Amino acid sequence: MTQRDRYILDRATGRRLRARDALIVVGLAVFLLVLVEGRSIRNQAEEMQAGWERTAMLAIGKPAGWIADRLPLADAFDSATAFLSPDDKLSGPGGFENAAATVTPGAAGNAPAAITPDYFDPATLGQKPKPLPALRKLLVTGDSMAQPLDAQLARRLSGPGVNTVRDAHLGTGISISQIVDWGQLSTQQVTKEKPDAVVVFIGANDSFPMKGADGKDVPCCGADWAAIYASRARRMMNTYRRAGAARVYWLTLPLPRDTKRVAYTRAVNEAVAVAAQPYRSQVRVLDMVPVFTPSGFRDSMAIGGKNTIVRRPDGIHLNDAGAQLAAGLVEARLRADFTTVGR
Repeated sequence: MTQRDRYILDRATGRRLRARDALIVVGLAVFLLVLVEGRSIRNQAEEMQAGWERTAMLAIGKPAGWIADRLPLADAFDSATAFLSPDDKLSGPGGFENAAATVTPGAAGNAPAAITPDYFDPATLGQKPKPLPALRKLLVTGDSMAQPLDAQLARRLSGPGVNTVRDAHLGTGISISQIVDWGQLSTQQVTKEKPDAVVVFIGANDSFPMKGADGKDVPCCGADWAAIYASRARRMMNTYRRAGAARVYWLTLPLPRDTKRVAYTRAVNEAVAVAAQPYRSQVRVLDMVPVFTPSGFRDSMAIGGKNTIVRRPDGIHLNDAGAQLAAGLVEARLRADFTTVGR
């Protein structure tokens, strides 16, 4: 050691920290952390997956959060350090708070249509749907796809005393109105029957061009065509739901055997899903694709542990066994939506 080093050591001043002092410093830091970040510790622990780690974190986080909730230190700390991560000062249009609570559908400009509670099916939110009092009259309608589904439902519900009106219109479709205009037909059906529930199974013939806003034909099956189809289907759904007094059960099309038909089948199903969005509290889209054709076309499937043919030879329609399966799915949803079915 040089003479200079000795001089420096001799001149050194200050108090040496002992182990106890270090523990006091660490303890003080932990105490301040609990006061300032106790809420965050508790919140992080509550979001962890179940296990010993979550249990251990909650053992610390709950009392820490309890203390932090009763002291203003966390809020004061956030305010004091806000400049470290400043938000941009925002002004002008587009803010949530300054916007109207609802926007009128079809409003001018770029304003979106209002989202109402009718958009949500309570069952998908984990809530119990508010049931309608009683199902007395059921209308089963559509094109040839509605047969023999209508007969199966009439047979299933005849015991409870439900009046099932079977009104299938073969060879018709939403995209073609030369034979039947479904916009007019749906209005007539509701006016005449006043059904409590409507089951719709349609689309086997829907691949025809439809008139666009400019009056020109829009061929199947792109987004422009699907938008027109969805608009027509939405009008029907709105008619059938009777301003919320009825429930609508719209079955999608299971995939067909003919690959040429697959494109418009998918377009029809997607359009139906889009069409139902504003009315999901009253319109149930019952998807038949995962039931009958989860991996593409199949003419048979296991029912009750037995391989059963469920499609007709044309590879499009359901046979009696397939219709019986579909009818069971419809009936289950009917019983969930209505307090009583029949008498």
